Amino acid sequence: MALRAPPDRLAIGICTDQEGSIVARCRLCLVLVFSFLTFLASVPLAEADSAGSPVPLAKGERIVFLGDSITQAGAGPNGYITLIRKALHETHKDLGIEVIGAGISGNKVPDLQRRLGKDVVSKKPTLVVIYIGINDVWHGEKDPAKGTLQDRFEAGLKDVIGRIQGAGARVILCTPSVIGEKRNGENKLDARLDEYSEISRKVAEASKVQLIDLRRAFQDYLKEHNSEDKERGILTSDRVHLNNAGNRFVADVMLKSLGN
Repeated sequence: MALRAPPDRLAIGICTDQEGSIVARCRLCLVLVFSFLTFLASVPLAEADSAGSPVPLAKGERIVFLGDSITQAGAGPNGYITLIRKALHETHKDLGIEVIGAGISGNKVPDLQRRLGKDVVSKKPTLVVIYIGINDVWHGEKDPAKGTLQDRFEAGLKDVIGRIQGAGARVILCTPSVIGEKRNGENKLDARLDEYSEISRKVAEASKVQLIDLRRAFQDYLKEHNSEDKERGILTSDRVHLNNAGNRFVADVMLKSLGN
């Protein structure tokens, strides 16, 4: 008759085997966790603005607003650039932030390319806010050659952004806003504006710059506040150029993107 281990010693042997297996698994888990943490530590962190997120304003910041007649008027007494300047001076008085308007009526993207050195780079900005695209669409309403074709619009935006970045400044790119304030895509050039706005979004993502989506901001606001479906008079005076409410609206949207 074969000898059999006492029940208590058999139980102890089973328990010891289980404990050994558990310890081995725990050690394996610790090795895997340590390896994963080591891998994470080796991955470089992205810059704060690489995905388009706001970078905190710094002392001595010099912000240039580049664009067309909307931007040109924005530097006037009740314009959005003036409102932004006042707000930044109140909330960041210690930083000594300088705000400069560089808008010219009628400008399209190719115009920005031509005057970038003289009107922007020479000012030695630390941040440039580009609000462009209305005339690129509007001027081509009857004759596309008088506007800016989509491929040239995209290439021009990339060129402008690249040159600004090359000069050491950050960039915020805005989508074009509205040509008519009717809701639900009822303005004549809504489809074209949507196409050009999508190009701006794509360029901002590819260039890793912050985007202010004015197109969507205007559309969302007008859906809620234009109950009579007016073509003008809510945020614009003439379907395009900002009235006082429009200037306040754009200033508020941009200030949020500036972290204010």
